[in-house]
Amino acid sequence: MFAIALSDLGSLSYLLTSPVFLLVTLFQVWMLIDALRRKEWLWALFILVFPGFGSFWYFFQVYRGAPTATRGFELPGAFDRRRIKELQAQIHHLDKAHHYSQLGDIYFQQGKLAKAENCYRSALEREPQDLDTRAHLGQCLLRQKKPADARPLLEGVCAEDPKHDYGHSLMALAECLAALGEIELAIATWQRVLEHHTYARARVQLAELYRTQRQPDLARAELKEVLDDAPHVPAFQRKRDKVWVRRARRLMRQVT
Repeated sequence: MFAIALSDLGSLSYLLTSPVFLLVTLFQVWMLIDALRRKEWLWALFILVFPGFGSFWYFFQVYRGAPTATRGFELPGAFDRRRIKELQAQIHHLDKAHHYSQLGDIYFQQGKLAKAENCYRSALEREPQDLDTRAHLGQCLLRQKKPADARPLLEGVCAEDPKHDYGHSLMALAECLAALGEIELAIATWQRVLEHHTYARARVQLAELYRTQRQPDLARAELKEVLDDAPHVPAFQRKRDKVWVRRARRLMRQVT
């Protein structure tokens, strides 16, 4: 009996010092913290009840399900995955334009752009002049590499309200113009954005255009602003701007 106990202790000691066990444990903790931050309470419970398996399943079903096509180009606000079913039910019973538009926003944030486009178009069939839906459809088309289709929507929205969506619609218009090769107009539009906002997304893309126009000093000035601000922004903004800070660092090496 004593020998068996010693053997069990030896096995436990080996397990606790095993690199594989430690890596799996760290991964488990990482996924659990992520689930708690997202308020995915059922997933957090699942990870705890089924250690190892639960965390890997969460990684592929939820964590990797985070948007990629729209990363760095998010709409203002947050989305809730559980809101989808609620909106689908409201659409079925009420058939209101704003429900389609809200569902489109969720799909956009998830990177499901074809579904988002369908929702926005359904919303516009019911309410053709809605400013938010027109702007978000324009952004959606732009992310699907259809800048020519996006341009009239974004130009119309920005003509009515240049500050729409806290400047996000104007940023999308600048990106649209750059994609269409209208570099000088794109630069002027980015400059309009930065008159009222300090978005890293705006500064980095303006710097990229300055570089193409052989204006490295102007590019460096914008990139320096991004890199100087990065350590001092709130945590939520740091996460949102991460992709742009990386691009700023990479571009800064190219213009110095």
